[in-house]
Amino acid sequence: MKNSLIFRVILLGAIAIAGIIGMQAYWVINTWNINEEDFSKKASLALYRTACGLADLSGGDLPPRNIVNQRTTNSYVVNIDSEIDDEHLEYFLQKEFERLALYVDFEYAVYDCTTNEMMYGNYCSFNPGKQPDLTELGHLPKDDKFTYYFSVKFPNRSGYLLGKMQLSIFFSAILLIVLVFFAYSMYIMLRQKRLSELQKDFINNMTHEFKTPISTIKISADVFQSAPEVQANQRLMRYANIILEQNKRLNSQVEKVLQLARIEQGNFELKIERFSVPEALNAIVNSTAVQVEKQGGTLESDIRLEEVFIEADRLHFTNILHNLLDNAIKYCCERPEVRLYAFSSEQHINIQIEDRGVGISKEHLSRIFSKFYRVPTGNVHKVKGFGLGLYYVKSICDAQGWQLNIESTPGEGTNVSLQIPILQPGFKSWWHQLRTFFSTHFRRASTRLTSA
Repeated sequence: MKNSLIFRVILLGAIAIAGIIGMQAYWVINTWNINEEDFSKKASLALYRTACGLADLSGGDLPPRNIVNQRTTNSYVVNIDSEIDDEHLEYFLQKEFERLALYVDFEYAVYDCTTNEMMYGNYCSFNPGKQPDLTELGHLPKDDKFTYYFSVKFPNRSGYLLGKMQLSIFFSAILLIVLVFFAYSMYIMLRQKRLSELQKDFINNMTHEFKTPISTIKISADVFQSAPEVQANQRLMRYANIILEQNKRLNSQVEKVLQLARIEQGNFELKIERFSVPEALNAIVNSTAVQVEKQGGTLESDIRLEEVFIEADRLHFTNILHNLLDNAIKYCCERPEVRLYAFSSEQHINIQIEDRGVGISKEHLSRIFSKFYRVPTGNVHKVKGFGLGLYYVKSICDAQGWQLNIESTPGEGTNVSLQIPILQPGFKSWWHQLRTFFSTHFRRASTRLTSA
């Protein structure tokens, strides 16, 4: 993944999160203000009804204005202009608060004009099991504007409002978790990108550095093999052939790594050409049969195709089938028994490769197309390799829009099927070319995203 793309992802994510935080903060503040306003209205209404009840009880009249006065966010002064009975006051307060469903603890005090002091009344709680904080009680100041009045204070007003905002607090906690997860994801993504770049640089540098000694070894082995003294000595000739064979094998592995690196970097281009499938399959079978016969095995082929053409990269088509046949030969039980079937339907060519090998268990079958993945065999590795063959096969099939399926049973063998769209003779398959173009570019984009 490019640095510019990562920067855009982080920037857009930060903008989105900032917007979510702003909306959440606005929602929380607005909810608090609404609950606070609702609390003030209910408290004022309950205190006004209490004053009316006390006035009716004493037979007096209420002042024309300034009956309920809010002094602080949680304390009120009620002007009544008549003497107040403490017992009746507590009864009316509890009654009116319950009527308005304002179940919040409160305390009250009555002004005594003879002593010029606030006479503390009581602390009333709607939750009997809850113990109040004694340090917060009893602070109800006097008011010099009125003669007969009482004061009410709500010590737990903030807790009551927070209790009404449980849903908002819950979603705010979820948002906080999402922010932490996003930050952690960005950290992991950047860390994986750095490790992936180190891995790619190492593999690319290693494979390029291998090209020079491989070429030098091949030239030296050719000269060594062509010498008359070596040709006259069977033992030296055998060693020369081993050197050339292993050099060829190493060169093919290095080329495979370089091809996969080009696919992941987006520098991979398919050389599309029109060719006959039966001709290509017969050539592949003939070249592979020699290798099977050397191991005492059999390779059966049943190619039920007439003159069928496809548009694809012939080199990669050949490499794919060679890889699949090579796996069928290498992972045999004793002697390789391989069968290749090819037949056509109305719109597709179906190629199947069956073997009687060791097979693959279900737990590993879904991961065999992963890069560098090899089925675990303990500490014994009878078959050497880098775990790139099937990853290469899957990459090419995805790039060319082909369907690849593998079915396997441990101890019985593996069946690989490849489905390729047919190009009718004399007809230019523009639809296949268009689909190949989009599948190739989609493969590049998905590879860039998953490589980090």
